[in-house]
Amino acid sequence: GFIVGSVSKNSLIDGSNIADGDVLVGLASSGLHTNGYTLARKIVFEVMGLDVLDEFPGTDRTVGEELLTVHRSYLKMLEGPLNAGVVHGLAHVTGGGIPGNLPRVLPRGLGAVVDRDAWPVPRVFQTLQEAGGVDRSEMDRVFNMGVGMLVVVAPGDAAAINDAAREYGFESWTIGTVGAGSEVSLR
Repeated sequence: GFIVGSVSKNSLIDGSNIADGDVLVGLASSGLHTNGYTLARKIVFEVMGLDVLDEFPGTDRTVGEELLTVHRSYLKMLEGPLNAGVVHGLAHVTGGGIPGNLPRVLPRGLGAVVDRDAWPVPRVFQTLQEAGGVDRSEMDRVFNMGVGMLVVVAPGDAAAINDAAREYGFESWTIGTVGAGSEVSLR
C-alpha cells in the first residue's frame, strides 16, 4: 500500500534544517508496523512451529493478533510540533530500520549516534530475535525494534515532543544526537 498527500513547499520537512547538536526523539511503534514480515513468518511458523491462532509467547494474544497489530498513525500527535515549526526532520522507521531510514533525512556532513538502551525493545522483537537466533545488527536492519518514527529537533524542543506523545498516549524517548560525520551508529 501507499499514502498520497500534499504539502505546501514552505511546509515541507526535508531535513535541511537538521543541525549538529539536534536530538532524536523516538516515538513508540505499535508492533511490526509494515516491515519484517518475511523474517517474522519464517521464525514464527517454521522455526517456532506456531499457528496463527496459537498464543504468542510472553503475551495473552494470538500470533495473528501480535504480528498484525495495526500500524500506528503519528499525524495527530505531530500536528502541534509541526505547526510550531520545531520539527527539523522526520524519519519513518520502516524496512531498513533506524540505520536504513535515518540517513535519508540527514543533510550531507551529518551523522547520528543512537543509544540502543534508551528505549525498551518490545517483547515481539525479543521473541523473534531469541527464537530465530538473529543477531542484533540484523534485527536493527529488518525491524523498527519499537521505534516507529524519529523526530529530529533542537535539544530544547525534545520535551515538547515527549509531552505531545504522552498527550496522545504514545511512549517516546530521547534516543540520540546528530553530529558531524556521515554515519548512523547504534550503540
